[in-house]
Amino acid sequence: MAEGRGREPADAVALAAPKTCELTGFGGRGRQAGPGIPAGKGCDRCATPLSVGIPTLIGMPFAQAVRGRAPGGREQQMVLRQDLPPQRSGAADRAPVTDPGPPPDAAPRALAPARLLPWLGRLGVPAAAFAVFQALLGILPQNLAGEAARYCVAATAGGGVGAVVWLAAALLRARAATASAVPPAPVPVPAGSLPELVDGTYQALRRGLTVIEVPGRGPLTGWPHSLAESEPPVHPTAFGTAYGLHLLLDIAPCDGRIRAGEVAETLWRLRLPGGGWAARSQGSGARPEVSAIVLGALARAGADPRLLEAEIRSCEVLWDPDHDASGLANTYVVTNVLRGLLRAAPGAAALGGLREVLVNGATADPARGHHRCWGAALATGHGNPAPSAVHTARAVVALDRAARVLGEDERQRAVREEGLRWLLAGPAAPGGGASDLLNCQEEVRRPVQEDPLHQELLSVRHFAAAWVARALMTDGARQVAAEEVGLPVWEAQLTAAVARVHGMQQGGVWRWDDGPMGHPVWMAYQGLSVLRRYALMVYRP
Repeated sequence: MAEGRGREPADAVALAAPKTCELTGFGGRGRQAGPGIPAGKGCDRCATPLSVGIPTLIGMPFAQAVRGRAPGGREQQMVLRQDLPPQRSGAADRAPVTDPGPPPDAAPRALAPARLLPWLGRLGVPAAAFAVFQALLGILPQNLAGEAARYCVAATAGGGVGAVVWLAAALLRARAATASAVPPAPVPVPAGSLPELVDGTYQALRRGLTVIEVPGRGPLTGWPHSLAESEPPVHPTAFGTAYGLHLLLDIAPCDGRIRAGEVAETLWRLRLPGGGWAARSQGSGARPEVSAIVLGALARAGADPRLLEAEIRSCEVLWDPDHDASGLANTYVVTNVLRGLLRAAPGAAALGGLREVLVNGATADPARGHHRCWGAALATGHGNPAPSAVHTARAVVALDRAARVLGEDERQRAVREEGLRWLLAGPAAPGGGASDLLNCQEEVRRPVQEDPLHQELLSVRHFAAAWVARALMTDGARQVAAEEVGLPVWEAQLTAAVARVHGMQQGGVWRWDDGPMGHPVWMAYQGLSVLRRYALMVYRP
């Protein structure tokens, strides 16, 4: 039917309506041009003006819904537009995009904002805003207080609609992201972490534990010098069992598979007939460096204070320089005795004299700013020993522990801090060659009392990186570093030392070498102590 035939029934108009133009989406030929649009300059199918542009065609349904009439001014046309099938995107010569909605013969779709908003959102915020602006500019009356007012109203409406479309699209994206978000999985414990390392050390302690019956001494539960010596079972030693007890108290205080009480009882049974303890290579006489370590382990395990005090009194002669002049002239021996007695008998009278021996045994090193340090032997005025990083670190740790228990005067503090400055001036940083972190070995020689022509030999191995790390983690090390070389140097040296300590273990077992004596118990204790201390120091809640 032609548009000139008005006032026919609505159903007749709907049946006779021409097909929708595939290019513009409007009705057939003869459509009257909209307001402000010159006729005769448009689509050759439906006479729709093309100068309006795609945004005008997009915005016109919205404007029609607002004004309640079709572009041509006839209500029947609005009914026909509502009954049309869904629009197809793309040009006529391209395959139409499948419409996700209901089929064309379904119920008519309403031009509700819920359908219009996603449509505009897919086109983008600028397109939606410009569409509303162009639509309002075309439908606003010409007499709206001049051309500028029309442009202002249209621009304001376009900006508002653009903002609404942008907010709606952002809300939809946020909801989609929330719905598709997968809750994070629990973070797995990284391989080689401290808990796994501690578990590996404990398993090695269990494998290396020796339980044997010795005639005259009873059952013994402890460790030999190395964790690799237990097959076949060998006799526990005082030194290995004392460090094994220290390690057991550190990593498994609530685990009953290894009884700390049985280990402590074994140490009492390994006591020599005349009192005290010695290494298995030192013969039948007690030695101060071993006795102090055992007494410290027993005190930490909660031994009977009366038994402990009686044993300390019987060993007092061991700390006397007149009794063991050659031994107490050695840095290793003095630092062992000082640390062990501070655990077992913090009020012992011998502690003050031992600290003075250690303080007086420091020597200046011109190669490192004349800072005082220590060597394998204590300086006696008759000759200066070669400076040693591991012996300096041992002395710093012992003096730091004595300062916390006994206090210190200005001279003692100055010597202790000089040792720290000497370590900080060394090449332990990663870029300077890690000579201070290399393991070393020494021999402690004593004349045999029964035969002065012969000497007793004790082979001592030093875990250098562990001692340097322990010295750099003492309470005053950070402050000394901040005043002298700066915190970055201190952090670099400490990190290098801790990294070397960690690198010398495999599965929680520290290795000196691959031989049967290559897995010493004391090395596991020192290495794990460093890693635990470092983990606590760097932790920030």
